Amino acid sequence: MESITNKPIYIQVEPKNINFVNRIMEGYEYLGVVSTLDHTEGILVIRATPDTAVEAREILDHLPIDIKYIER
Repeated sequence: MESITNKPIYIQVEPKNINFVNRIMEGYEYLGVVSTLDHTEGILVIRATPDTAVEAREILDHLPIDIKYIER
């Protein structure tokens, strides 16, 4: 079974918040690389390393926007 720290992080946000999430990850020196999978639905993937995945999730959990974790 694959560890949560080895899996990409899939999230859904309001489309207007896509750039916000990307800028936050950039500001944290790319703890994870953000790619938009569906801009109309606000679906993003964040690829983090095993060393940064937990911290990336902690940052996402504390953002002042609604974030829904999704499975892909």
